[in-house]
Amino acid sequence: MPRRDLSTTGLAGLLITSAVVHLVRPQVFESIVPAPLRGHRRELVYVSGVLEILCGAGLLVPRTRRVAGLASAALLVAVLPANVQMSLDHGRRARRRRTTGARAAFAGTLARLPLQLPLVRAALRAARSAPRR
Repeated sequence: MPRRDLSTTGLAGLLITSAVVHLVRPQVFESIVPAPLRGHRRELVYVSGVLEILCGAGLLVPRTRRVAGLASAALLVAVLPANVQMSLDHGRRARRRRTTGARAAFAGTLARLPLQLPLVRAALRAARSAPRR
């Protein structure tokens, strides 16, 4: 399988896996909804899960790959504030608890933030690699 196809398939798998967790265990994500949006936590988690499924499935179909790639890039940028919120929350917990586990969780959330960029790039590459009609 060409590297580009592997990247697109991997991104699709990541989005679909994340979507399943959003839909099956929404409480996992409710706490990272940024403060201004917290009045609609559960709804936003479900909506993002559905969007992730649509984007992931769309990446796997050559005819929809262009739109799905662009939508995936937009979705990944849109959820960045939630990932930042998660890092802030874990940072506060790590300062309060001062345990190795809390510090490791905080470090993990910080390490995750720069990974958004290659995911967005993979989504845009997938959009560019879609067959022209």
